[in-house]
Amino acid sequence: MKKGTATILFLLLMALLAGFVYTAYYGLGADKSGSLSSIDLGLDLAGGVSITYGVTGEEAPSAEDMSDTIYKLQRRVDVYSTEAQVYQEGMNRINIEIPGVTDANTILEELGQPGNLYFIKQKDPSGTDNYDAFLLTPAKTIEEMKEEGSVILEGSDVASARVVYQSSGNSTNQQPVVELRFNDNGKEAFAKATAEAATSKETIGIYYDGEIISAPTVRNAIPDGNAIIEGSFTFERAEQLASTIRIGGLKVSLEELRSNVVGAQLGANAINTSLKAAVIGFVCIILFMLIVYRLMGLAASLALGFYGSLMVILLSAFDVTLTLPGIAGIILSIGMAVDANVLIFARIREEIALGKGVKASMQSGYKKALSAILDGNITTIIAAAVLYFLGTGSVKGFALTLFIGIITSMITALFISRALMSLLHDMGFSAESLYGRAKEPGKFDFVGKRKMFYGISVAVILAGVAVMAMNFSQGKGALNYNLDFVGGTATSVTFNEPWTTEALDNEVVPKIREVASVPTVQTQTVSGGNEVIFKTVPLSAAQRTAISEMLESDYGVAEANVTAETISATISDEMQRDATIAVIVALVLMLFYIRIRFKDFKFGASAIIALVHDALVVIAAYAVSRIGVGSTFIACVLTIIGYSINNTIVTFDRVRENMGGASSRGGLQEVVNSSVSQTLTRSLFTSLTTFVMVFMLFLFGVKDIRDFALPLMAGVVAGTYSSIFIASPLWYDLRSATARAD
Repeated sequence: MKKGTATILFLLLMALLAGFVYTAYYGLGADKSGSLSSIDLGLDLAGGVSITYGVTGEEAPSAEDMSDTIYKLQRRVDVYSTEAQVYQEGMNRINIEIPGVTDANTILEELGQPGNLYFIKQKDPSGTDNYDAFLLTPAKTIEEMKEEGSVILEGSDVASARVVYQSSGNSTNQQPVVELRFNDNGKEAFAKATAEAATSKETIGIYYDGEIISAPTVRNAIPDGNAIIEGSFTFERAEQLASTIRIGGLKVSLEELRSNVVGAQLGANAINTSLKAAVIGFVCIILFMLIVYRLMGLAASLALGFYGSLMVILLSAFDVTLTLPGIAGIILSIGMAVDANVLIFARIREEIALGKGVKASMQSGYKKALSAILDGNITTIIAAAVLYFLGTGSVKGFALTLFIGIITSMITALFISRALMSLLHDMGFSAESLYGRAKEPGKFDFVGKRKMFYGISVAVILAGVAVMAMNFSQGKGALNYNLDFVGGTATSVTFNEPWTTEALDNEVVPKIREVASVPTVQTQTVSGGNEVIFKTVPLSAAQRTAISEMLESDYGVAEANVTAETISATISDEMQRDATIAVIVALVLMLFYIRIRFKDFKFGASAIIALVHDALVVIAAYAVSRIGVGSTFIACVLTIIGYSINNTIVTFDRVRENMGGASSRGGLQEVVNSSVSQTLTRSLFTSLTTFVMVFMLFLFGVKDIRDFALPLMAGVVAGTYSSIFIASPLWYDLRSATARAD
């Protein structure tokens, strides 16, 4: 390409970058609000809506009924935010926290008040099949319907209700319909009722709290318990009907007790310090890339500018609610964006060292790095997709930001940075000194010393187990579980004046910790008043009295303005189960993908064992540091799994390549040693840049941010260690054992 043309194209790319940055941070609309300002922040960062429901009825609900209702409501509120949480409060209350929203009344109206659902077989009073005419008839009570017809099913008989699309008549257009599936109890009754209704041309009215919500005409008997409700539906109307049926299918009836707009749990200071840490970390990464990779580092830095702007724009476009677990997904995707560039640059330098020209080395370097980049990113995409579709709450939020980040990082690394480097070269920056030359990797016997490395890993993990056992024997619990896992006490205090989150954390919280002898206190302000909720571990009567007396003596809060309630775990058994299933499914799918790509099941087995190693090291870090184990714990472990598998895949890719090359003549041990040595610099550089990002969060963040960053740093170190010293030597052992068996 001619120098002039390359210069013009480069300037156009810079103009495009400027446009992305402007859109992301300043915006193009009349209000000049950029995408960054429009991103919804989670309840922990920016507050949201808190709703409390009480269970109605003469009999107390069973633990199973409460658990099932919480789980179904969790799935329901995921529509409003991927970070919404549902948990039990006391014996018969359910609390819902929905971040990123401020209109409690609108949410209550859209969410609906879970009530009673009935299916009633009856005559069509309009005398026609006109659905709208039926809806216009006066509403009748359930008791009146039982005089006119019969209740054939209740909401508890519904297994699922969802919107699907199907063709209408001979038309190819897809129309939204509501698909109903009944459980075993409802299947038989529905079959009998539809058989009778089909011959008498009756309708089966669906009533929610005594109000008609649908009156479909039965055309045929439906023996299998699977029904379709058709109509002139828009998608929104169909989804509303399906949602109401789902809510009406809950086993218990709920009534709204209170709804509040709550303040951020971490406060504005947490957001500001996190942004500061992100900027400093980003600058450190750019300086590192420029110093180490010179002109290629400049191209990578500009590409990271595209990445950062695109991430902000996409997070805003997809209405992603950003919380701490979501930030973890972004950190991981940043690490993978840097890793792709580092991997490419290392390959280019290797090609230059072989005597090729810079242009030819760039083309060959991208080609050789492509396989490792795709394999590493695809395995992580598999994990993100599974976690998103099978997970709930914070797991889903983590998966969504990770998925968006990986796609964005691949685009910027494989296309934008490549285009920038090619243009810079054609503009005249073609001297080899601007790119660098790979040095011959040092010789180290990773395989020969593998038992020592195995021993170090076992010692660290056993030390963690010993600490957990000691903590357990002392009555402190093996791990320091937060309220998310074990529940506790929520103390509501109405002060005489409003408090900010920062002032509470600096003044009131230390006093509560002291007088009640509790390790942690979570604060939550209520907008529009002076109420503050303090969440702690379960408190005894003496502890509650001590807090009440302190508040009265130090702040003049009357005893009547202090109330305490027991709350259950935010992370319910069902959510823990879903997260566990999602992780297992993701690992299995990754295992099979690696088996297909590398044509050797032992690669996948070694990678999974290395991931287990990393997870155990992170758990040991939690045990030793006594950092609270809460919702961010799941995000932390998932982050390390994604980070570690990418590191390991890159090394395995080089092993696969060397197995078919000349180096394989040196034997299997030499292949592994050479492969690890050839990727060692890349592994260390990638780990360093990721570590810097997390370290900045630890250095500048508030306590909750630091508690999140510290185990992440331990995980980055563990993932780097396992990818270098554990995974490949372990593959060597498995391969050698198989060869001996044969």
